[in-house]
Amino acid sequence: MKAPNGREMNMNRLAVFAAIVRAGSFTAAGRDVGLTKAMVSQHLARLEEELGVSLMVRTSRRMALTEAGSTFHADCVRILAETEAAIERVARDRQTPAGTLRLTSTTDYGVTVLAPALAEFIRRYPKLHVDLVLGDEIRDLVAERFDLSIRVGWLRDSSAHAMRLAKCRRWIVASPQYLAERGTPRTPIDLTAHDWIAAPLLPTPSRLTFLGKDGSHAIVRVRPVAQANSASAIRELVLNRAGISALPEYLVADDVRAGRLVVLFAPDHRLRAGGVYAVYPSQRAPAKVRLFIDYLRVRLAPRAQYLKPSP
Repeated sequence: MKAPNGREMNMNRLAVFAAIVRAGSFTAAGRDVGLTKAMVSQHLARLEEELGVSLMVRTSRRMALTEAGSTFHADCVRILAETEAAIERVARDRQTPAGTLRLTSTTDYGVTVLAPALAEFIRRYPKLHVDLVLGDEIRDLVAERFDLSIRVGWLRDSSAHAMRLAKCRRWIVASPQYLAERGTPRTPIDLTAHDWIAAPLLPTPSRLTFLGKDGSHAIVRVRPVAQANSASAIRELVLNRAGISALPEYLVADDVRAGRLVVLFAPDHRLRAGGVYAVYPSQRAPAKVRLFIDYLRVRLAPRAQYLKPSP
């Protein structure tokens, strides 16, 4: 804010001035605001210099507001009260957020994980309206006015700010019927003799890097017989005996528990995990965004370990 002399004004001096009037002396005002008597006097002198008017008449025995000082003090009290109220509103909004939270994610993750999470979140904070937009394309958060994007896998370079919330493991899965017809691969290299359903969104759809329990690495080139840009579509292909694929654990955990799919190679060999990321356009995210990020991080924390493969 510019002072009448054209210089930038130090707004802290308003609080010091108000403290002087409230306390009745420089010494008492200094105790209230945590400054020395000399610093209080200096702040007042600088404030008067910036405004170009005398705010107080000071003698060795007393001090009194000038007419300009009295008017300016009333405005200072109002400004400081409004500032304090604004700070209180921000703090309150962090606990009870309101307004609209506009976020985006992939269709698969949004339906399977985000929608149930958001259902609980809006029950906790009924003043908050949620606008969830799903799709597999990368959105322009600024141009499309998104508060937040939840991305899964591997982040591309971006000017946005990102926070990793959890790991996203991918399991090698097949249907029991497929394995009964084609045999069960016992090691990753055995996949070369099997039909593979590729996911183009993976970093290397036809080349898999397995990590062993002993720290070893094995690179396997697979033979895709089909591909799809949707994890849900790949899941349907695998369930219907089209081949083997790598699918995110959040999407197939229930299938594995029910015996509809079988996890292969775990826990001896696993694929490198991707991540679940909160991506937001500005360095300082709004309170409603920070609160949802914290909520989602806690919700994702107890992720399941590899389920025991079916015999």
